[in-house]
Amino acid sequence: MMTKIAIVGLGYVGLPLSLQFAKSEATVLGFDVDQAKVDLLNKGDSYIKHIAAADVAGARDKNLFEATTDFTRIKEADAVIICVPTPLNKYREPDLSFVLDTGAAIAPHIKKGSVVILESTTYPGTTEGELRGVLEKGSGLEAGRDFHLAFSPEREDPGNPDSKVAHIPKVVGGLTPACLEAAKKIYLLAIEHIVPVSSCAAAEATKLTENIFRSVNIALVNELKVIYHRMGIDIWEIIGAAKTKPFGFMAFYPGPGLGGHCIPIDPFYLTWKAREFGLHTRFIELAGEINTSMPDYVVTRVSEALNDHGKAVRGSRILIIGLAYKANVDDMRESPSLVLIEKLEERGAKVDYNDPYVPVIPHTREHDHLTGRRSQPITRHYDCVVVATAHQDYDGTEIARLGIPVVDSRRLVPPGPNVYQA
Repeated sequence: MMTKIAIVGLGYVGLPLSLQFAKSEATVLGFDVDQAKVDLLNKGDSYIKHIAAADVAGARDKNLFEATTDFTRIKEADAVIICVPTPLNKYREPDLSFVLDTGAAIAPHIKKGSVVILESTTYPGTTEGELRGVLEKGSGLEAGRDFHLAFSPEREDPGNPDSKVAHIPKVVGGLTPACLEAAKKIYLLAIEHIVPVSSCAAAEATKLTENIFRSVNIALVNELKVIYHRMGIDIWEIIGAAKTKPFGFMAFYPGPGLGGHCIPIDPFYLTWKAREFGLHTRFIELAGEINTSMPDYVVTRVSEALNDHGKAVRGSRILIIGLAYKANVDDMRESPSLVLIEKLEERGAKVDYNDPYVPVIPHTREHDHLTGRRSQPITRHYDCVVVATAHQDYDGTEIARLGIPVVDSRRLVPPGPNVYQA
C-alpha cells in the first residue's frame, strides 16, 4: 500500500519537501490556506523562483502531488508534516499561532496510527507541550498511544544549487521510542540519512543551536568588519586568508544585516524560553544587537561616500541593489534591504531598488508602506548605489563602470576609487 503524506504549509520548506517525497514515489497531499498558491501548484506551476515549475508539473503528471485548502482531507494521510511559520510578535516573543492553529485544524481529522511531525522551528518543549495539547484536545486521541508525535527541524538552504533535500541529514526526535521509529520510517521514504535524537525537545534544541551558531558568528565578523575598516584592513582579505587554515576556523561573511525566516528570529525563541528558567542568553542578545545595527553602519558609509562627492544624503537619489535577504532567491522575509530603504528615506533620500527576483515588493508585516514598489533599472542616474544582495545576475564590474559611488556590503564590486566597502 502506497504511503500518503500530508504536508501543511507549501512555502520555502513545505514545497521542496513535498516534491522530494513525490520524487520518491510517495503520494503527497499539500495543504495551504492560500487558494491562489494551491491553484497555481495544481496547474503544475511554481511561485518560488528557485523551485522549477517542471518539478511541480512532473509530480502532478504522475499523480503524486496535489494541493488543497480542505483540511478535512487530512483523514486520507498516513502522516502529517507541519511546515508553517513561527515568527516573533511585536514584543519579540514567540508567535506559535500558525503552529497551534494548524494543530487545531488537523486534529479532528487525524486517524489512529498516523504520524504527526512538526518541522517549524520553535523552543524546546513545544511539540510535547503546546502542540500535543491541541492535537489531543481536538482529536480525542492520545499522543504516543493512538498516534505518533515527533519533531524534525527543517534544514533548507534556498538558492544553493548543491543543497538537495534528499541528501541533507534529517534530525528526528519522537515523543516515545515508537514515535521516533514511525517518524524515521516516514522520512526514509525520501531522505537518505536520519539522525535520531532522544526526544522532541532535543531535536528542537538542535535546530536552535544550528541557527544560534550562525547568528553569533555572523555578528562576530560584522563587528570585525567595522573594527578592521577603521584600521584600514579589508575584512574580506582576512577571511580569505584565515579560511586556508585546515582546522579550527570556519568562514562566515559580513553583510548589511540579517534576513530570512531563521537566523534573525530563531535564536530569540531560546532567549524567551530561557527566562522561564531564570537565565539570560547574553551571547544571543549581543549577537542580535550587533546584527541589527548593521543597516545603520551601511547608512553611515553611504553618508561618507556622498560627502566625498560633495553631496548630502538628503535629496540624493539612491539605488539599493538586491532586495532578497540572500543571493539567488526571491525570499525577502526580514531582509535588511527593507530597513535600509526606510533609514535612508528617513534621512531625506529618494530610494529605489533593483532586484530581478523581486519585481514588486509584496505585503510584509513590518514594512507594509513599501508594498507595490517596483524594481528599477540599474543606471548612472543615481547619486549612489548600495549593494545589499549579490545575486548571480549582477555584474560587479558593470556596476563599477557606472562612475558613481558604490557602497558594497557583499564584496560584489571590484575595489576602486568609487567603491566603499560596508
